[in-house]
Amino acid sequence: MAATGASLAQLVMGLYDVQAFKFGNFVLKSGLSSPVYIDLRGIVSRPRLLSQVAEILFQTAQNAQINFDTVCGVPYTALPMATVICSTNQIPMLIRRKETKDYVGTKRLVEGAINPGETCLIIEDVVTSGSSILETVEVLQKEGLKVTDAIVLLDREQGGREMLATHGIRLHSVFTLSKMLEILEQQEKIDAEMVGRVKRFIQENVFVAANPNGSLPSVKKAPRELSFGARSELPGVHRVASKLFRLMQKKETNLCLSADVSEARELLQLADALGPSICMIKTHVDILDGFTLDIMKELTALAKRHEFLIFEDRKFADIGNTVKRQYEGGIFKIASWADLVNAHVVPGPGVVKGLREVGLPLHRGCLLIAEMSSAGSLATGSYTEAAVRMAEEHSEFVVGFISGTRVSMEPEFLHLTPGVQLEAGGDNLGQQYSSPQEVVGKGGSDIIIVGRGILTAADRLEAAELYRKAAWEAYLSRLGMQ
Repeated sequence: MAATGASLAQLVMGLYDVQAFKFGNFVLKSGLSSPVYIDLRGIVSRPRLLSQVAEILFQTAQNAQINFDTVCGVPYTALPMATVICSTNQIPMLIRRKETKDYVGTKRLVEGAINPGETCLIIEDVVTSGSSILETVEVLQKEGLKVTDAIVLLDREQGGREMLATHGIRLHSVFTLSKMLEILEQQEKIDAEMVGRVKRFIQENVFVAANPNGSLPSVKKAPRELSFGARSELPGVHRVASKLFRLMQKKETNLCLSADVSEARELLQLADALGPSICMIKTHVDILDGFTLDIMKELTALAKRHEFLIFEDRKFADIGNTVKRQYEGGIFKIASWADLVNAHVVPGPGVVKGLREVGLPLHRGCLLIAEMSSAGSLATGSYTEAAVRMAEEHSEFVVGFISGTRVSMEPEFLHLTPGVQLEAGGDNLGQQYSSPQEVVGKGGSDIIIVGRGILTAADRLEAAELYRKAAWEAYLSRLGMQ
């Protein structure tokens, strides 16, 4: 081990103080419930701690007498660690992308001076199964580079070391999860009961190779789907998404009413009558006659009473400065009352950044339009992929997507689908309709958006209940509960 007992304890305590280690009950992306959650991303904002981590990682490599020519950090948390190591010690660095650019450029997955035959040392923050390191190894090897060793700050002791060894990769850790627990218990930050809980969890969830020649590890089978309640508790979920997941679970509804009416008073009547059946109401305030901010205050009060969110379907699609002004100002002052808005990705990330400047301090969220339900829509293929990447890069404000199907496997993101009818079909203006079972049960979407199917019904409440039950049953079916 590279560090002395005193310096290692100092490092562990420094990481604990910035909440890199959290203890309690956390639902992981795998669906497993874990008593410990480790997140080292925050050290990028603490240069002294980042330098300390980089120094001890490099010392670990030196102590292991590893021969290497260049360094590559596993995206993304380990990238700044690798950068500091290379800058401080004058070592060439390579950057591995998670995806190629879909516009002009080299379209390479590895950036930097690549010399086939050279040996690259991999830097990682945390190893669980070793799959992230294996993915990086595969990319580097395709460039003609050799990989023999990886340095990791924390080994969770869940089979990653053994998995990497089967692929000829030696793993060297600064400290293990057991050592971390020992230090924190000695410093009276956690008690013996918590230490026991974490150790039992690790022992019960060790990753093993899927088969003798398999490249990716597997673990005991987790649930295929997380419930809305479980997703609300994910460590990385946005607070607006968490609130929505919770009320959906509580009210047993994943129905969003598309309240495309022209009279402001009718909007309020709809919200009051159908509020108990919905999780969200979608508005188009620019088509409302009689709009005033007092009307929106009344709508906000109804949303609080009946526990639903307000989503203004504004579809922002301009440069950052313009959308910022559209969002916070004008006669509508959307940011003052809408929990959620949406945006096209055509303008690039500036549209999200502009909206974020206004919405983030107000604890608002944004949905990106990844797909549309109209015939001939251009929001497909690479456009959809770009929307997903933009959401992942701005997850502090983007909470999900408007899409026809699930476009991201990240359970923190919401998927809302418009164009839903109890029977599939279309209209003479190109709108394509899908059923709740197709959208939620098969397509993996979370929320159905229904307008005309309810608004044109003789009994709107009865129609809303039919859609609510159909969508909820499709969700339960997806969970395997029906």
